[in-house]
Amino acid sequence: MPRFFIQSAGISEGRAVITGEDAGHITRALRMKPGEHVTLCDEAGVEYETVLLLTGERVECEILSAKPSGNEPPYRAVVYQALVKGDRFETVLMKATELGAARIVPVASARCTVRLEAKEYAKKRERWQRIAAEAAKQCGRARIPEVTDPVPFTAAITEAARADLPLFCYEAEGTEPLPVHLSPEKIPGTVSVVIGPEGGFEEAEADEARALGMKMTGLGRRILRTETAAPAVLACLSCRYEMGRT
Repeated sequence: MPRFFIQSAGISEGRAVITGEDAGHITRALRMKPGEHVTLCDEAGVEYETVLLLTGERVECEILSAKPSGNEPPYRAVVYQALVKGDRFETVLMKATELGAARIVPVASARCTVRLEAKEYAKKRERWQRIAAEAAKQCGRARIPEVTDPVPFTAAITEAARADLPLFCYEAEGTEPLPVHLSPEKIPGTVSVVIGPEGGFEEAEADEARALGMKMTGLGRRILRTETAAPAVLACLSCRYEMGRT
């Protein structure tokens, strides 16, 4: 069933109104007609099963049922991804969204080959947020992850270190395997996943993260590409804390 996101302000007296791009997509791209069903999700993670009453530039739906979504992880994971070349960052956005990330923060670390000027942030962020929204619709998420403006490395890890489970993914010595940090008994409320660029983190950056109390985390014997690392960690979190639990 097609899925769209809506603000709760657009819901009143058992009906929901959709406008803008989503209304156009329903009407022109999907060619849906009154009587067909769509799922709506609001910012609180509530899912609404609805039936279309009116299509066009303004789409109206009747709400048939509402319930909290069961599609979100039992923890809040934030990915701090170093800026990378080409479409690799967009790959991270899509896969991190599919795997349950609540927020994605682009990070400017020392070895980043991509450097964005502040004037480029708005355009980039708009595109990134759109990619996350489309991925959230496709995979059945109840919420769209927030994609922020790029932040400096120190600001990123200072924030990341405050998570209940602050993971700093690092390929050099002095790390512990990821499973060591994933307690089978207690689900962390918040998780941060910090990933470096193509050339990895500098030793000084790792020392800074270590001093803040971040957990220096290895991801196995093979060196993962930067766009693979965050999805790998999120998949492990999902396996530990979501799959097989009721």
